[in-house]
Amino acid sequence: MSASTRGIRLVDTVRVADSVVWVGVFTGATAVLASWVTTLGNARAAKVQAEASVRAQHRDRVREIRRAAYLDLMEHAHVIGQLYWQVGDAFYQLTDPPERLTRVQELRVELRGAYDPLMRCVRVLVLEGPAPAAEAAEAVMAAAAQSNSALARISEGEPGARELFEETHAVFRHKLERFIDEARTAMADS
Repeated sequence: MSASTRGIRLVDTVRVADSVVWVGVFTGATAVLASWVTTLGNARAAKVQAEASVRAQHRDRVREIRRAAYLDLMEHAHVIGQLYWQVGDAFYQLTDPPERLTRVQELRVELRGAYDPLMRCVRVLVLEGPAPAAEAAEAVMAAAAQSNSALARISEGEPGARELFEETHAVFRHKLERFIDEARTAMADS
């Protein structure tokens, strides 16, 4: 083999070695870049997943707070409704007018005590919303106030007060049913 052939082979070997180095550098750089892109994608996916988890937890918390507030209002409205039924019972069961008046007065005292927790529940619902459920809760409270006012007229002996009480009691029941429908809708939407 001549010197020139050896020189050509040496140059070819160096070129091949240079090509191998460049291929290795390019492959390594590609791997590093791919790793960096993958890491960046994973970090973004983790961030999106964490934000979605926080939103879901917040939504669940709001849902549970609303559910508890709705149940609380319904419980207090039920207590008031039971007292209204007892007023009706007093008229059917007690034939002695003074005895009946005494019972109506006792029920008025109990209703005053039951009205404050109902009012607190309504205020919580106005705060927590949504607006249709809050408005329906306020309507329940207004109907209870009207029934209580009619009951006061009964104790004062106003003519037609009993009929007015029965009408306002029916409105109270209707407003409570509307509230329950609004609460059910709000829970289904959340």
